[in-house]
Parts: sequence; structure tokens; C-alpha cells
Amino acid sequence: MKVQTEKNKETQMVRMMSYFINATAEIIDKEGFDQITIRKIADLAGYNSATIYNYFEDLSHLIFFASMSYVKKYTDALSQYMEKARTPLERYFLIWECFCKYSFESPKIYYAVFSANLGTHPINMTKYYQYSPTDLVAFPEDIKPMLLEANLSKRTLIAFNQCIKEGYIQETDAEQIAERHYLIWQGMLTLFINNRSTYSIDEATEITVNHIRHTTHLKANL
Repeated sequence: MKVQTEKNKETQMVRMMSYFINATAEIIDKEGFDQITIRKIADLAGYNSATIYNYFEDLSHLIFFASMSYVKKYTDALSQYMEKARTPLERYFLIWECFCKYSFESPKIYYAVFSANLGTHPINMTKYYQYSPTDLVAFPEDIKPMLLEANLSKRTLIAFNQCIKEGYIQETDAEQIAERHYLIWQGMLTLFINNRSTYSIDEATEITVNHIRHTTHLKANL
């Protein structure tokens, strides 16, 4: 009986989260990020504003989870990208290629998920995948921890694991390289967000991945 009660509570939590996530996503689609307010979300979902805080720490966390639904385009395409790899290092570069392509298409979405200030509250990506559990089904086990990590530097480090195991990258260098790659991507994303880029999405992706390749090989060859 206790197990059933806990299951019912979890189902109710996921259902309530989905109401607010979907309402936030609708506002993003119709009005843009700048127009999102707790009051608008609550009214659209059919609940009072206070109820939102039973499921999300604050507005930034709700925007984060709503934005994650758009990131699904990237995760849906990722397996197909990785299939082209012949080595762990090539797979790593293809993960970045896929990520760059979709993030530069929707820079504000990816900024909200991977760069925005979320205060002092830690993000629990597992909570999002409880809301949308089928999003992880198609991925190799060694990639799933990457998708459950909200910190992009840490995601990059997880993506490096197989490269480290097979000797492409020294474990002592991996953290520094991962942070460098995050900063390279962040720089290009910022250009898109601020409308300062003259590159097409494909050009920006190629340039960013080339920088990532170059800085990886510099370390790998030392």
C-alpha cells in the first residue's frame, strides 16, 4: 500500500510539472523569453502562482525545464551523429558537432539550459527525465550520465571517458580540456545571442568544432 501511495505521489508530481512546463513552453513559442512571468504561467496552466513553487525552486528553474523540451531535437539527432564515429575521439567531436548545430539554431534556449544563472539551487536533470523518460532510451549506457548532467564542462568530461580509457587523452589533462571546449562553445553562442555573428549555423558549427579539434590535439600530442 505504501509503495502504491509513493507511486501515486510521483505520478502526480510529474503530471503537475508537465502542466507548468507546457505552459512555459507555450509562452516561449508565442511571446518569447522576455515575456515569461510566474503569473502568466500559472494562469495558462490553470493554477495559482504559489502552486508552482511546490514543484520548482524558482522561475529560472521552470524556464530551464521548459527549455529542455526544445533540446530534445539535439538528443534525438545525437545517436545518428555518433554512429558515424570510427574511434572514441571521433565520437567526441561528433557529439560536439551535433550540439553546436542545434544550439546555434536556438541560442537563447541553450543559454537557458547550459549557461543562465540558476542561483544556488542545483539542477536535477533526472527530475526532467522523470517527466519525459523515453528521451534516454536510445542512448548507450556510457552516454546517459552525460545527458543527466546540467553542467556543460562536466558533460564534456563525461563524453571524454572513453577517450581517456583508450589513451587518446591523459586523465590529468581532461578537466582542463573540457573546460576549454565549453568556453569555445560559449563564445560562439554569445555571438549568436547578441546578433554579433555573421556566420551561418553550419559555418559557426564548423569553426567551433575545428577549434575544439585543434585544442584537443594540441594536448593529445604533447
